[in-house]
Amino acid sequence: MGNSYAGQLKSARFEEALHNSIEASLRCSSVVPRPIFSQLYLDPDQHPFSSADVKPKVEDLDKDLVNRYTQNGSLDFSNNLTVNEMEDDEDDEEMSDSNSPPIPYSQKPAPEGSCTTDGFCQAGKDLRLVSLCMEQIDIPAGFLLVGAKSPNLPEHILVCAVDKRFLPDDHGKNALLGFSGNCIGCGERGFRYFTEFSNHINLKLTTQPKKQKHLKYYLVRSSQGVLSKGPLICWKECRSRQSSASCHSIKPSSSVSSTVTPENGTTNGYKSGFTQTDAANGNSSHGGKGSASSSTPAHTGNYSLSPRPSYASGDQATMFISGPPKKRHRGWYPGSPLPQPGFVVPVPTVRPLSRTEPLLSAPVPQTPLTGILQPRPIPAGETVIVPENLLSNSGVRPVILIGYGTLPYFYGNVGDIVVSPLLVNCYKIPQLENKDLEQLGLTGSQFLSVENMILLTIQYLVRLGQHQSRALAESMLTTSEFLKEISYELITGKVSFLASHFKTTSLGDDLDKLLEKMQQRRGDSVVTPFNGDLNECVSPQEAAAMIPTQNLDLDNETFQIYQPQLTVARKLLSQVCAIADSGSQSLDLGHFSKVDFIIIVPRSEVLVQQTLQRIRQSGVLVDLGLEENGTAHQRAEKYVVRLDNEIQTKFEVFMRRVKQNPYTLFVLVHDNSHVELTSVISGSLSHGEPSHGLADRVINCREVLEAFNLLVLQVSSFPYTLQTQQSRISSSNEVHWIQLDTGEDVGCEEKLYFGLNEYSKSLQWGITSPLLRCDETFEKMVNTLLERYPRLHSMVVRCYLLIQQYSEALMALTTMASLRDHSTPETLSIMDDLISSPGKNKSGRGHMLIIRVPSVQLAMLAKERLQEVRDKLGLQYRFEIILGNPATELSVATHFVARLKSWRGSEPEEWIPRTYQDLDGLPCIVILTGKDPLGETFPRSLKYCDLRLIDSSYLTRTALEQEVGLACCYVSKEVIRGPTVALDLSGKEQERAAVSENDSDELLIDLERPQSNSSAVTGTSGSIVENGVSSSSTADKSQKQSLTPSFQSPATSLGLDEGVSASSAGAGAGETLKQECDSLGPQMASSTTSKPPSSSSGPRTLPWQGEPIRGCRGPHAALPPVVILSKAAYSLLGSQKSGKLPSSSSLLPHADVAWVSSLRPLLNKDMSSEEQSLYYRQWTSARQHHADYSNQLDPASGTRNFHPRRLLLTGPPQVGKTGSYLQFLRILFRMLIRLLEVDVYDEEEINTDHSESSEVSQSEGEPWPDIESFSKMPFDVSVHDAKYTLMSLVYTEKLAGVKQEVIKESKVEEPRKRETVSIMLTKYAAYNTFHHCDQCRQYMDFTSASQMSDSTLHAFTFSSSMLGEEVQLYFIIPKSKESHFVFSKQGKHLESMRLPLVSDKNLNAVKSPIFTPSSGRHEHGLLNLFHAMEGISHLHLLVVKEYEMPLYRKYWPNHIMLVLPGMFNNAGVGAARFLIKELSYHNLELERNRLEELGIKRQCVWPFIVMMDDSCVLWNIHSVQEPSSQPVEVGVSSKNVSLKTVLQHIEATPKIVHYAILGIQKWSSKLTSQSLKAPFSRCHVHDFILLNIDLTQNVQYDFNRYFCEDVDFNLRTNSSGLFICRFNNFSLMKKHVQVGGQRDFIIKPKIMVSESLAPILPLQYICAPDSEHTLLAAPAQFLLEKFLQHASYKLFPKAIHNFRSPVLAIDCYLNIGPEVAICYISSRPHSSNVNCEGVFFSGLLLYLCDSFVGADLLKKFKFLKGATLCVICQDRSSLRQTIVRLELEDEWQFRLRDEFQTANSSEDKPLYFLTGRHV
Repeated sequence: MGNSYAGQLKSARFEEALHNSIEASLRCSSVVPRPIFSQLYLDPDQHPFSSADVKPKVEDLDKDLVNRYTQNGSLDFSNNLTVNEMEDDEDDEEMSDSNSPPIPYSQKPAPEGSCTTDGFCQAGKDLRLVSLCMEQIDIPAGFLLVGAKSPNLPEHILVCAVDKRFLPDDHGKNALLGFSGNCIGCGERGFRYFTEFSNHINLKLTTQPKKQKHLKYYLVRSSQGVLSKGPLICWKECRSRQSSASCHSIKPSSSVSSTVTPENGTTNGYKSGFTQTDAANGNSSHGGKGSASSSTPAHTGNYSLSPRPSYASGDQATMFISGPPKKRHRGWYPGSPLPQPGFVVPVPTVRPLSRTEPLLSAPVPQTPLTGILQPRPIPAGETVIVPENLLSNSGVRPVILIGYGTLPYFYGNVGDIVVSPLLVNCYKIPQLENKDLEQLGLTGSQFLSVENMILLTIQYLVRLGQHQSRALAESMLTTSEFLKEISYELITGKVSFLASHFKTTSLGDDLDKLLEKMQQRRGDSVVTPFNGDLNECVSPQEAAAMIPTQNLDLDNETFQIYQPQLTVARKLLSQVCAIADSGSQSLDLGHFSKVDFIIIVPRSEVLVQQTLQRIRQSGVLVDLGLEENGTAHQRAEKYVVRLDNEIQTKFEVFMRRVKQNPYTLFVLVHDNSHVELTSVISGSLSHGEPSHGLADRVINCREVLEAFNLLVLQVSSFPYTLQTQQSRISSSNEVHWIQLDTGEDVGCEEKLYFGLNEYSKSLQWGITSPLLRCDETFEKMVNTLLERYPRLHSMVVRCYLLIQQYSEALMALTTMASLRDHSTPETLSIMDDLISSPGKNKSGRGHMLIIRVPSVQLAMLAKERLQEVRDKLGLQYRFEIILGNPATELSVATHFVARLKSWRGSEPEEWIPRTYQDLDGLPCIVILTGKDPLGETFPRSLKYCDLRLIDSSYLTRTALEQEVGLACCYVSKEVIRGPTVALDLSGKEQERAAVSENDSDELLIDLERPQSNSSAVTGTSGSIVENGVSSSSTADKSQKQSLTPSFQSPATSLGLDEGVSASSAGAGAGETLKQECDSLGPQMASSTTSKPPSSSSGPRTLPWQGEPIRGCRGPHAALPPVVILSKAAYSLLGSQKSGKLPSSSSLLPHADVAWVSSLRPLLNKDMSSEEQSLYYRQWTSARQHHADYSNQLDPASGTRNFHPRRLLLTGPPQVGKTGSYLQFLRILFRMLIRLLEVDVYDEEEINTDHSESSEVSQSEGEPWPDIESFSKMPFDVSVHDAKYTLMSLVYTEKLAGVKQEVIKESKVEEPRKRETVSIMLTKYAAYNTFHHCDQCRQYMDFTSASQMSDSTLHAFTFSSSMLGEEVQLYFIIPKSKESHFVFSKQGKHLESMRLPLVSDKNLNAVKSPIFTPSSGRHEHGLLNLFHAMEGISHLHLLVVKEYEMPLYRKYWPNHIMLVLPGMFNNAGVGAARFLIKELSYHNLELERNRLEELGIKRQCVWPFIVMMDDSCVLWNIHSVQEPSSQPVEVGVSSKNVSLKTVLQHIEATPKIVHYAILGIQKWSSKLTSQSLKAPFSRCHVHDFILLNIDLTQNVQYDFNRYFCEDVDFNLRTNSSGLFICRFNNFSLMKKHVQVGGQRDFIIKPKIMVSESLAPILPLQYICAPDSEHTLLAAPAQFLLEKFLQHASYKLFPKAIHNFRSPVLAIDCYLNIGPEVAICYISSRPHSSNVNCEGVFFSGLLLYLCDSFVGADLLKKFKFLKGATLCVICQDRSSLRQTIVRLELEDEWQFRLRDEFQTANSSEDKPLYFLTGRHV
């Protein structure tokens, strides 16, 4: 792997030259550093280089530079093409690597008036070979005709004349740098630059012009004299021009060819031979990341790989004269073991037939070097001859990095050197504006010059040590690349030296022989599987037959959703609603009645099975109605699709379902969406990477983007790669997991999430053995080995060492105690815990250890070796070793499967574990392999997570954090709240702990910490070391007691279904205290009690049991796994100084993205995930191979295209995202159903008495009332609407006979829950703003924002006698509705609202204007009447309060608004009704006057308006069915009809102008034929009325009222002798709207003293005048009405349940409580009142009475002795005047203390009242 590179500079000599150069430049700004490089490198007498293999590592290199320039370059392993293929490929080859954008190359514009046609020169002459093949072309001596290829004319060759000195010879060598050519079209000569020449011949290149790339063929004349395409110009050494049509590659060496597979010359994705080497520019033949061949690597960058290559890339002669070289190097090559200049790049020895290892390249994305330095032209004399023997002497091709000053003209063997602008390009900082600099806290003067920065960097790099440079080189490879590198090292046998090193133990014994000896000594027997010591042996048959005790608390099928998951699911839902409401028409939720889904997961068999389990257990398929209960289990599989080669067919099936079901809303869930997000285009170049581009092909295909019924939900724990400048997801469509703040109390939540940040913070807890560790001993061993094996990838070295460590630990713990000192304490204690814990009890449960080995080959090796050691030591029944390979299913030995089954109890015979969670409790090592962890959840028996192999190759945030994500889980809150208690032991407890039975403890403890902290407590060596948990079974009582409550309460925890990994205990709540405290132990690994405590817990032997099913981890303490990290990872994750995030957060977020600028603000450590998203969206951009790269700025609009129906759900790993999105699907479906349903009130009528129906009734079939018959019907004053259940009864003579005990007493304090029922909406419903459909779009929406201003505001003034002043209302009239109004001639002033005539008959309109008062319901009010009116013309006015107008206007831009004056902002509904009526009457008069001038009689103008609540949703028509023989009860048939039908029917009533109010009855499911017997009733109507404003001119609504204003108005209307008619064959359904409307004020004190006040009771709403009572901030009238509802016992004690003696109320109906009856009497002359002869009233209520009420009137009524009086007035003086005027003191006794006021301050105008007793 390393760079064999021969030769090393004498470091002293180099440093001296460098130092002098740096010193000179720093001392004097004008001095140019001495050109030390040629002096050091081009000296022909240089000693041969010594061969060494090195990998650079820069640990503390400035992070920006490392991140920006080294993170993501990469080495690609492209397929081995034949040379001919490569030549064709090269035609299309771009300079850019697939990792970074192409170099923008801007050509100079063609001179004015010149020709720019492809195939012609700028003089307009044809250059195409087809045109010139017969021409005779004269060329000067020494010139040749060659063919150039234009990218725009692939089918043509352009003819050029070129000086042959600048072309290569037959061996691809000796071409002079530069160019000299003539145009054969116009004859222009002497082009000295190929750039200039390519412009002249109109090549129109997008990349830097290169002669090697664009001059392709020699042109030859045939015997017929026809000019035709000849042999290729052999620019590369590897292509000898042996025939005119093809080249042959040099054969690979025999050692390599043995590994070449016949089909394509690759083994395992590796190339062999030389055919790979690319064009001299060094890019891979795909324009990819560069290729590595197994003979020599073809490096990205200007390296050509040959013994004597031609000059490597570009026209160097021109390059040095015309400007800096436009080279693209992909990497700094690994440096030598001795300090070296950073720009000397060792390249492999280029002896092609002897070299077998690819080189680790360190690619760097490049930008063109413009404007940084312009080397001056060099006099011809200053040339440097590259000596012939340079390469053979040095063994490497030196790379000269441009730094500063002029470069000489190179001549001679120029192919042996490479010149690169790589270094200087690193300092190309974009020109920043001053404001940008300020934002970064910089000033322009703070920047060093480029030269000084270069020199300082060189000095810095010189000091790098060997280990660091190696790590730097490794960190430059992408994951795929380094895995291929490792694979290659294993395949080619490079590791053989290392392997042989590990064939012996640390003590020098031959390992295999030693193991054989141990196996022989043991014979056939094996170590007992469980419930026994490691020394106890049994026969394999006995071991296999041992049955563990069953684990009764396994609750495998339960699926719980926890509160945070619910919250996040709701957040997702509300975001979907926000998309639907956004006005972009991208989602119409009203359109769908069903939800279907598909979940796409990365290629992991376990993840597929895990997701299937979640789907099955959640029951979501049945809940969504997608599958039947019986078949859902089998059918689940079609809903989860893995991103592999089969996805295309499965996905096509899914998309067919999407197209065929337009009324189903499909949700495509892309889980772990950050994995493999490469573009399809780069995927096609991915060289055998099976999953490249698959996600892009699915998620971003056109069908998905365009399907209107498909939502895409991308789910990720590491969303950074989806949050770039090119992101396809709008930041507003990101839903972030709720902030899991461990600081604040989560109440009853048992478990808290323990994630990356908690691991970092846990290091500050000061517990004896931290949860996050670095094994220093191991790291020292690694460093020693790395120095010994410099040519191997460090992961290979680490892995071999780790295998040896675990093997020797196993031997040390079983047979060879002498090996203990050679295992690191960390490894030894892990293995000790793993193999000893099953022996402690009869259940056989133990721990899981994960060893993360990303390379599949290394993982297989590790499994093989460890299994061999285990089996030879007889431990094969003690613990299992499982290869966790994403590509395959889990494979577990049958005896372990039997053990798992016996724990589970009821599993079917064929059951096998399919997920890691199924392995809960199994003592095992899982060797987890694969490029990335893919979101698999681990069981709570996971105790150790060994990440020692995760080293410098993981220096991006995603790569590093997702590794630690394996251990994240939910833990008992004690762990976070009181970590020192939960995870540590005090000295006293230690002393009382049992004595160790295991000699190994002392060793570990000596190594780890003072002896007093003995781990004997846990009965296992070092288990405190392992995870720092106290498991003392003798923890003191107080501690036990304090822990009990939290253990005993049910686990309503955050143990979410995805987060159930790693640690939790599920024993039932009845588990004993002793066990509870035990379970605080290191994940129960090792409680000293080897026998189960005798307790009520029955057969449960271990408190730490149960499945982690769906996170319902039982009541025991669940603890986080211990994570062991490499030193590099530990330094990044363990160094959380301040803020919420560890240091890893400042790394490049993902390998597929790049920083936009090296100058940027740092990521703040306290940023929330939302803020991090915005940061990454600003400062990172997708690399060229990223799936989002194509989503560039739209040049026209300057914006990017977000996919409107795409959401991103992000949350930490294992937090429960799967459960959350399954719940989201469920509530989305419920919402769609709810959008199709509506909750309507379903209440039987109250106060009904069917025994005696009205004597005067019409026959049943009549459609309209007959005025004659109707006038003879008595008015039923009783209120029947069930919403008035808690209101005072209206007195009638019938009521006097009602037995009093019948009336139920009800507690008024509790708000009554009204009965509702869910009804499907029909096409005639009224809707709120959440409804969208194509038909009513015009009605609802305005097409553009400009139309908001299309509504105009008009003032309308009239005088009101009731208010005694002029009233000014405002109309907001949209342009489209202006036809309904009359404006003055100038068109400015609003004169009136047009009214139709009584005689009008138009079937496509309703005549009455509809007024809807609405408050607090701008979203939820049912104000969309389009469907209810069947789309016909109607006039609808919303009546809104002034302060709410902007909201209503925003949501209902096409509606006419009537805005009430500001003085009514706090008023109740009475004010709105009063003003509607006043305005309508005033308008009626105006229209009568206007139409009178046109000759129309006044009485012909239509006098009705509709007053309708904003909760009226559906209308029905009822008819009584003819009784058939069977049913006893006559049925009622109901049909839904439109509001139009109802209104047109009522408006057609004969002699309608004689009716004052017409209405319909309230719907109830209990409507009977009895209630329909009379088609019309003369009674109260509510909520939806036709009001005759002419007849009711003198009857007013009480504008002060908040409650019962309609009952009050109906009684006034009736007493005026007017007709109120209810149509019983129509009914109204009212929606239960939970917000707004007549909602109570929250009554608060005017001046808040403290925040937490007790609620204010209704009796506190009044007070004595001038008292110190708390004054309230609420309207006086509101306080009064609420007080009266609750004060009947105090005010009218004689009236309670005494309906024979009601309270007399003059001219008003007020609710004074349901226990009291009110007798309503009108004081107006000629009014019709109830007969109250002989009635003795129990009280008198006078409310704001006017002059019609006089003393004489009152004297007509009789009162009981002790009856009470309540007089209410506007102020104190009018109260006194009223008492005097009505001569009340004659009959009523008053006391001073009986005067009260509402508890308002004087500026809020309180109401006053006086109470008295009848004498």
